[in-house]
Order: sequence, then structure tokens, then C-alpha cells
Amino acid sequence: MARLNLLEETRFEKLPVTIYPDAKTASVVVAQRIAKLIRSKQAEGGKAVLGLATGVTPIAVYKELVRMHQQEGLSFKDVITFNLDEYFPMQASSAQSYVTFMHENLFDHIDIAPENIHIPDGTLPQDAVAAFCLNYEKQIEDLGGLDFQLLGIGRTGHIGFNEPGSAPNSGTRLVTLDNLTRSDASRDFGGKENVPTKAITMGIGTIFKAREIILMAWSAKKAPIVKKAVEGEISGDVPATYLQLSDHVEFILDEGAASELTRFYTPWLVKDCIWSAQLTKKAVIWLAGEVKKPVLKLTEEDYNNHGMAQLAVEQGPVYNINIDIFNKIQHTITGWPGGKPNADDSQRPERAEPAKKRSVIFSPHPDDDVISMGGTFIRLVDQGHEVHVAYQTSGNTAVWDDEVLRYVEFAIDFDESIGKDVTQLKGIYDNMREFIKHKRPNQVDSQEIRNVKGFIRKAEAIAGARYAGLPDSNIHFMALPFYETGKTQKNAVGEEDVQLTMELLQKVKPHQIFAAGDFADPHGTHVVAFNIILTALQRLKATEKWVEDCWLWLYRGAWHEFETSEIEMAVPLSPQEVIRKRQAIFKHQSQKDTPVFPGDDAREFWVRAEDRNRETANCYNELGLAEYAAMEAFVRYKF
Repeated sequence: MARLNLLEETRFEKLPVTIYPDAKTASVVVAQRIAKLIRSKQAEGGKAVLGLATGVTPIAVYKELVRMHQQEGLSFKDVITFNLDEYFPMQASSAQSYVTFMHENLFDHIDIAPENIHIPDGTLPQDAVAAFCLNYEKQIEDLGGLDFQLLGIGRTGHIGFNEPGSAPNSGTRLVTLDNLTRSDASRDFGGKENVPTKAITMGIGTIFKAREIILMAWSAKKAPIVKKAVEGEISGDVPATYLQLSDHVEFILDEGAASELTRFYTPWLVKDCIWSAQLTKKAVIWLAGEVKKPVLKLTEEDYNNHGMAQLAVEQGPVYNINIDIFNKIQHTITGWPGGKPNADDSQRPERAEPAKKRSVIFSPHPDDDVISMGGTFIRLVDQGHEVHVAYQTSGNTAVWDDEVLRYVEFAIDFDESIGKDVTQLKGIYDNMREFIKHKRPNQVDSQEIRNVKGFIRKAEAIAGARYAGLPDSNIHFMALPFYETGKTQKNAVGEEDVQLTMELLQKVKPHQIFAAGDFADPHGTHVVAFNIILTALQRLKATEKWVEDCWLWLYRGAWHEFETSEIEMAVPLSPQEVIRKRQAIFKHQSQKDTPVFPGDDAREFWVRAEDRNRETANCYNELGLAEYAAMEAFVRYKF
């Protein structure tokens, strides 16, 4: 019976999927499977032939293999590896090369023979690439093919660098990279303009011949493309769907990457559900979107035709369900994000008391506060709450080099105008210009350049917070040490990061905390910054009584927004408040027009923010609620 139930739940899935609670647990399992294969081949007197991937996804797998080599005696002397791909052109010594990646993360820490390592050669003249690719294929074939192929998946659905349009029988070849793929790589190269436009990649046909294929994906950021690859029709538009044709493939996911599969996202379509209040809310809002009706106009036929007959029977009549959900959504709307004084707060998202609250807005980057919750920020100040803003990082990697020169030139001119000696400053300026002239993509800036970039972000953040109405005493710059590497790759969180956060919280003793809640990227600054806050609060909870009365609200908006069914507080903005928020964002001039790290959204940050806030308001309106110009959304985190 359990087997039948599982088959019913997974009936939309066209290939085997195994899900683990988190990426670390899954990575250990994958590493153990690779180790088992290596040992099995060694016992037979043979050599394991592995196809390996690069990128963030397999790093924990390689870390575990290194640990097994160092602590358990796993030997790689009889292992032969073939990497999936390499940028072209690309020097092997470059920090962005996959040669560098593989040696730093695996090869330099194990006993593999150098002659057994094969990585596409990005240094070749272009007219020599075709012959190299044919030989790469021949080397694999001469060894009897790949025993095991490790894969990640790009957001275009690419495996290796087989972009949309790749043929299912394609071999190793030179390809042109998709625009989104290059955008995703831009952080590693110090800007999209530095990302190569081409790459050498194993073909889908080459990958398909492997005797075992594991595709790994972590985080909700990959959930949409995972759903297409697992449940979608086979199509060259999503190359990973070709894996549905293999009898030797398995997708290994964490819960985030699996979150949009039908059995998790809309489970009522595949099984009987335990209808919790949250699941009911999610299902009714989903149904309203599917049939394009306000909640109060949904009928029993709508429920029955969309997999929700069980809910209608157990909790009906459906009109009562509709009214309940409509009221729950309506109660999330408030013009009083700090609570409405002297009001009944039993149906409001925030408490009425104390009437004047101490609020801390944590901003991972110096502009997240106004981009994501600028309207609420201004509203809290206007309503008389004691608002503090804490900028957790300097944001100094996200400023263009020419901005540095412009500001230093200003400083020189100003000092000269008041008769100061600028000899030393001019010397520093000359050194900066020389450094920038010869700077390599993603090279760590000199300390002086990093300082100026940090000063630029700091000045902009002060201007934005002052515009929102804060006194300088309530503007805090934490410059958490984990961020200060000068590189896109940051340090691990240290004790000082947590201590600095605890000290600020002890000083303010807030009733409310607002923190960035965009966790789609598990290695992004937002999730790291949030975990620091959470660690600090959990430690303080043991000794500080005020923590028991402190509520933690999460915001999004710079990159993604909460689903309507998740929102617990929706703060409507008037057209005038939208303009005030826009002006606060404009104070961040270095991030306007074209920021250093724009992501895959070509819109300016202020446009993204307004569009998302408008979309949230439209979602509420389409469900049958009042029509607002815009809305900022929040979810309460219970810690």
C-alpha cells in the first residue's frame, strides 16, 4: 500500500527523485556512493571513470570525498576523471577556470595521478578545438565509457554547458553560452562583461552514455527549473528533460529544490491531504488563481474539478471555507506595521502595545532596507516608533571602479579649494588609477579602493535613512567581518559577527526586528546575515527577558516576493508613499542605472521594487480585496 501511495504522489514525475532535508546531508550520500563505486572497481582490479561537475552544487560532495581520503583511506590512485566543461577562452591559472576550481576543491587534496585528470582545454586556439573534442570523446570511449556522471543544473535547464537548443545526441563541442548563464556567472567574474561567451562542454549524448547519472540541485532558486526537468515534456528548450529517457539517472534534491514539484507545491492534486489552516489557505488562493475568480465567488464545482473535493467534503460548505480564507487574507492588511494603538489587535498582524515600539531594520546590503521595505520603514518613523537601521555589511564589492576615481577626484578638488596639501592624496589616486588600469576580472581591490567603495555605500545609506526620517544616532554600520574579503566569495561566519549583532540588540532591546528573508541562494549574503541574527537572538533569549516579547518579521522584494498564501502582514502604500520610497532608493546612486551585480533581472532596483509591490497589491485585489497602489509583504519568523 505504501508503494502504491508513493507512486500516486509521484505520478507527475518522469524520472526517479530522492529528496533530503538539506544539501549537506544529500552531498554526503552522493560522496558515499562515489566512494563505494571506487572501492568496488579497486576490488575488481579496475579503474573507476568519473564524470565530474563544477560550480557551487558539488563542493560539499568533494569536501566529503577529501575527508574520506584523509580520514578513511579512500584512494584515488585508480580513478580517472573527465570534467564536464570549461569556459573558452580560459587560462588554466585563472581564478575562474574549472582547472583552478577542481584543484582547489578536490585534486590538490587527494592522491589522484595528474595524468588521470582530464579537463577541457580553454587555452587552445579556436581552430584546434574540434580535434580536441573528438579526442576527448575517444579517450572516454577507450576506457569503456563513464561509470558515473555527476551533474548540476543551470537555470536555463542546461547540464554541463548544453544550453537550450542542444541536440540529445550531441558530443563534446564548443558552444555559445546563454545570456542567463552568463548573468549567473557574473559575480565570479566581476561583471557579466567579463564572462566568456563560449565554453567547451561534453554533449548530452556523451553524458547519456554514463552507466550511472546523478543530477544534484540545492535551494528554492533551482525549484522552477527542477520542476520543468522532472515533470515537463521532453524538449530542447530544457536540455535536462532529455534525462527522462535514461534508465540510469536519479535526481538528488534538497527540500528547497524540490519545493515546486507537484507533490509538495499542490499536494491535493496527487493525494488526500491533512487540511491544516495554512494548507487550506494556500489551496484556496491557488484555486482562485487557476479559475480566475475572487475567493468569495469560488463554487463547489471549482473545488471538485481541481482536486479539492476532499476539502469541500471535510470542511464545507465551500462558501464557508471561502469566507474564512477571505477574512484571514483581509486580516493580514494593516496600515500600522508597528501595531495600532488603543485598538483591538486580536485580528491584526502586530500587537497594539506598546504603542511606541523600538524597531530594528537589519539590512544585509546598504540598500536592502529601502528597496525591500522602504514604505514600511517610512511609515514606522512617521507613526512615531523608535526606528533603528543596521547595515550588516559594507557592500564594497558592488561599486564600479570609475565611481572610486570620481569620488577621490572630488576629495582632491575640495582639499585644494581650502588650501590643504593634496600631495599624499594625489599619490594614492595615481596608484588607484594604475591598479584599475591593469585590474584582472574579479581581482581583489587594493585596501584603499575597498575603503572608498565602502565609504560610497555608507554615504548613500546615511542619505537614504535620513530621508526616511532617522536621526544619525539610529543609523548603525556593522561592517560584519565575514563579508570583508574583497571577493565575492566570503569568509565563514565567525564569533565576532555574532557578538557585534548581540551588542546592537542589547543596546536597543527591540520589540520588532525586520530582517531580509530571501533564502533562495543558500550561499548568498541574505541567508548568512539572517543566520547571524538568529544565532544572536537564540543566545540572548537565555538571559535577556526582552527577547521573549521581540517579534521577528522577514521581508523580501529586492529579488523575489513571498507567495500570497505565506504573507502574514501586508502594508499598503499610497501613490505618494510609493514616490517617497522611490526617492529613498534614489539616494543609492551607485546602484542606480546599472548595478555591478544586477542578477538576471534587467530592471533597475527601484523599478523592480515598484513592480513587485504593485503585483502584490494586484494579487490581493484579484482575490476580491480592496485595490491599493502597492503593498509590501512580511512573514513572521517564530524563533
